[in-house]
Amino acid sequence: GAVVLVLKNGEPVPMHKAVEVVAGDTIKIGRIEGPGMRCYVAVGGGIESPDYLGSASTFTLGKFGGPFGRALLPGDVLGIGDTPNDGRGGQECPPSLTHDWSIAVLYGPHGAPDFFLDEDIETFFATAWEVHYNSARTGVRLIGPKPKWARKDGGEAGLHPSNLHDNAYAIGAVDFTGDMPVILGPDGPSLGGFVCPVVVIDAELWKLGQLRPGDKVRFIPVDESWAAEQSEVVEAFLSGEASELPTPSAIAHLPSPILESFGEGDDAVVVRRAGDRYFLIEFGPHHLDLKLRFKVHVVYEWLKEQGVAGIVDLTPGIRSLQVHFDASVISRDALWGRIREGILSLPPLEQIEVPARIVHLPISWDDPSTREAIQRYMQSVRPDAPWCPSNLEFIRRINGLESIDDVYKIFFDAS
Repeated sequence: GAVVLVLKNGEPVPMHKAVEVVAGDTIKIGRIEGPGMRCYVAVGGGIESPDYLGSASTFTLGKFGGPFGRALLPGDVLGIGDTPNDGRGGQECPPSLTHDWSIAVLYGPHGAPDFFLDEDIETFFATAWEVHYNSARTGVRLIGPKPKWARKDGGEAGLHPSNLHDNAYAIGAVDFTGDMPVILGPDGPSLGGFVCPVVVIDAELWKLGQLRPGDKVRFIPVDESWAAEQSEVVEAFLSGEASELPTPSAIAHLPSPILESFGEGDDAVVVRRAGDRYFLIEFGPHHLDLKLRFKVHVVYEWLKEQGVAGIVDLTPGIRSLQVHFDASVISRDALWGRIREGILSLPPLEQIEVPARIVHLPISWDDPSTREAIQRYMQSVRPDAPWCPSNLEFIRRINGLESIDDVYKIFFDAS
């Protein structure tokens, strides 16, 4: 990670090297003074931590996972695990850090001309974006020019042209929340409603953890073959077989973010590139239609039953399904080929039944935490948004209702 002063019992020890520590020793780690945002302490055998939701990591925002379900505090005691070591004593040539980053991305899932103008995409790649101070593992906000957009609004999905009914997010997707791009991190949302013009390739995700406020970021469009080669280079680098990581070079022409499309109306299917480890399948037109949600559900359940090796996880939305896969096990084209056959073989929706139930949920109407979130949004994102300072008043106004009580009645009387 980033360079810091490491002391063992008051004496400096080198970074990126294994250091023997015995009972009674004290390790002190200094502040990061140069480029980079984080440094990491690796412990032989690992840290004891229960597995929760398929991970031993701590999700600090959700307050679960890890040894304590929170960030570490003074006085915490961590147990040492028994994970076998791989025999390596450290990293001979750690990756170089900088304040001016070039990050390789794949174009898609959303691009020009349907969501952005061509000049928006050109500006996006030509800009040296500045890292915003309000950034974390959930996402890295970027400061730069606003898109002009290909649409005047988001249609049924919202008033802003960045709005979609639903969009499953890949880790590393650059998500435009309104006019501000955010690189979504490992603690970010998996499903939302904003367009994403690019996704950081898997081999370059490590750079997100070292972006600090004020750094400059340029996104470099690469092709899928370079992304695949880079994954192999990173593995060789980690094993000590390679001494450096190459700098990405931009491709001359951007490919379409759409990999394939077929069918019409409710039977239309569009497949979009979403980095080198994901792809996004969209069903039907951009309208809110429960029939499309049922179609997504049926495809999702069918795919789970198939038990296809190489699928990491599936994220269903309203009219979309994102597939996260392990490229070392199955290629995207091979996986999509199997899914395509499955979609075409499914019976008509009219012949399909799915289990249903009614769930009663408690609701805190106009909750203080919601008001606080709106205030933060106004301070850091868009103070003049028409849904501010009150979402409820905006819902009343845009639906032509007499009062907020009418909003309340519609909300609580619905089933």
